[in-house]
Amino acid sequence: MSTAHRTNSPRVTPPAPPRTVAVAHRGDPYQIRENTLPSLRSALDRGADVVEVDVRVTRDGVPMLLHDATLERLWGHERRLASLSADAVTDLTAGRLPRLDEALRVTLDSRLMIDLPGTPSRRDVAAMIGTVRESGAADRVYWTGDAPTMLQVRDLDGAAEIALTWTTLAPPRPALLSAVRPRWLNYRFGLVSRVLVDRVHQDGLLVSVWTPDTKRTMRKLLAMGVDSVTTNRIDVLRGLLGPAGRPGAVT
Repeated sequence: MSTAHRTNSPRVTPPAPPRTVAVAHRGDPYQIRENTLPSLRSALDRGADVVEVDVRVTRDGVPMLLHDATLERLWGHERRLASLSADAVTDLTAGRLPRLDEALRVTLDSRLMIDLPGTPSRRDVAAMIGTVRESGAADRVYWTGDAPTMLQVRDLDGAAEIALTWTTLAPPRPALLSAVRPRWLNYRFGLVSRVLVDRVHQDGLLVSVWTPDTKRTMRKLLAMGVDSVTTNRIDVLRGLLGPAGRPGAVT
């Protein structure tokens, strides 16, 4: 594993969460359509600590929950969300595709992880941050996405909590970490090893992984010491963590 961009700073204890965080990917998609209010409720009912959602912005500047650029896969319409007004989206989906402010209300007592797919414009990122602030939810929301997008988030919100999505074994360059100031590095689970987890912790950051869906893989990741797991099977993860949120409750 490359260490070319690591700093020579002394070991830093990361600001660890009190327990492994169980994150429900797009709600509870094995049971209910992803990124919908019923799916978010189901995930929370099944023990999620955090619900992850994908957010894009309509033509008229309204943040709404959708991973794909178009409505085709989930809603059967070959229309780009960015080309539609919020009212048009509501009409096309019979009101079932929620706005971000609605998702924030549904998750009122829980944390929300907002993923910014694609390449959102500065206007779009500002609209999302504005909605979170207007909802009084800034202290329970954190943001995830690639480096260019997270740089925009940091520029617009100096206090934002960020999980920087990272897709290579080589660590982020110190200059990037200094600019983004993430709390987490967010990895696809197949990249993660005990060596990587230890390295990230030594650099003062937390490790988030996505999206393991089998008990065997989740158990391995928990044994490696990851701090957060994002999964489509929140019920399986909660069974492993147990009510106290620690591994070993289920074998």
